[in-house]
Amino acid sequence: MRFSAATTAERFLPGRLALAARPHLSRVDALLFSADGRGEAGRVTVIAFLIRVVSAAIAFLSQVLLARWMGGFDYGIYVLVWTAMVIAGNLSCLGFHTSVIRFIPEYLEKGMLAELRGILLTSRLFVLVASTLFAAVGIGGLWLLSARVEPYYVVPFVLGMICLPMIALSDVLQGIARANAWAIAALMPTYITRPLLILAVMAGMMAAGYRPCAENALIAAIIATYATTLVQLVRVTARVDLKIPAGPRAFLPWTWVAVSLPIFLVESFFFLLTNADVLMVGAYMTPDDVGIYFATVKTLALVHFVYFAVKAGVAQRYAHFSHNRDRRLLAAFARETVSWTFWPSLALALVVLAAGEPMLSLFGPGFDQGYPLLFLLVGGIVARAAVGPCESLLTMSGNQNVCAAVYAVTLALNIGLNAFLIPHYGLWGAAVATAFAMVFEAAALSFTVWRRLGIVMAVFLPSAREVA
Repeated sequence: MRFSAATTAERFLPGRLALAARPHLSRVDALLFSADGRGEAGRVTVIAFLIRVVSAAIAFLSQVLLARWMGGFDYGIYVLVWTAMVIAGNLSCLGFHTSVIRFIPEYLEKGMLAELRGILLTSRLFVLVASTLFAAVGIGGLWLLSARVEPYYVVPFVLGMICLPMIALSDVLQGIARANAWAIAALMPTYITRPLLILAVMAGMMAAGYRPCAENALIAAIIATYATTLVQLVRVTARVDLKIPAGPRAFLPWTWVAVSLPIFLVESFFFLLTNADVLMVGAYMTPDDVGIYFATVKTLALVHFVYFAVKAGVAQRYAHFSHNRDRRLLAAFARETVSWTFWPSLALALVVLAAGEPMLSLFGPGFDQGYPLLFLLVGGIVARAAVGPCESLLTMSGNQNVCAAVYAVTLALNIGLNAFLIPHYGLWGAAVATAFAMVFEAAALSFTVWRRLGIVMAVFLPSAREVA
């Protein structure tokens, strides 16, 4: 028997209250418990959001403990190196971790099982080889340029490079799981298991007498990343084998590369845009400043996660509607996802602003200097949430090239503003540059979706149909 919120309310609530609540609960039923694709997308979004909420709490707790264990200087080194490695791992996928979300629903819809088996094998092998080459080139470049790099960064960056292949493989496994609407298998390893394991390994090393420094924290990250990703590989592969019968494989490398490379540009620009401020602060300021700024950004993680949760839940449905060429359903669903993103983001933003100062003080003395920056950064995050996951809609509908161009312009603007403002205004300069870039990104993506697809992706603007 299928669960129904409306029916459950009628059984347990007084008659008049149940009657008043029924219209609202019926909408919840339609969103979360219906058997159609919309219900599946709603369930995936809710699961993704819950995982990211738990992940935000775990990440915040782990960062507080790491900052207190290591002190501001070593903590700043660790977060800069780890942020750079997460970006590099994502980039070394060369777009395959996202293009599989587009190809898997298409091949399932058309019954192209040979091509489906081909993309599943190719994506994993390609990403593993590419990321290993990225790591080797990175270590070689670091050795050649070691005289120009601050000495306290050299060993941590070498350790970070060792994580690259497993970070990249985890990203492509997440894409395969998302394409099949396996939200828990997609998100749990990266956002819950890995950070908990890093914390546990670091605590174990300290108990064994090892010093709490950036190098040992990165060794803990290596152990946790390899363990988590290898287990994820076994589990996702087993589920894929159960779903797709054995048979011949067909390989379309030029087709896959032609789609993946523009997506690679989109994802590259997006990840660099999301983390450019931390990297630029690291380039111009001390590790202590990096620690303060990163702690401030982590305090906003709960607000960010609404956007990422909706994006994780709806990308597969965007691809489905686009392949079916049902523009009416695509437009209605896209407009609905804007509300899914904006209102929870706004509510959580207000909560974070209210509790931000005591949350930052948990990191240790001096970290509450980042509290005033929250107000600027929240504005940018809410602006991005007000237009929903526009880049997913563009990418899944075949408009990845123009999406990449928008992100390229936004990234150039962000880096330029950071380079100009940080030397003059420090952390305030980084916050101003980042907030302005997010507002520009939201406006540019929303305008591009309207021009390309005729869909109005903005929470307070009427849809094209309403205007007509």
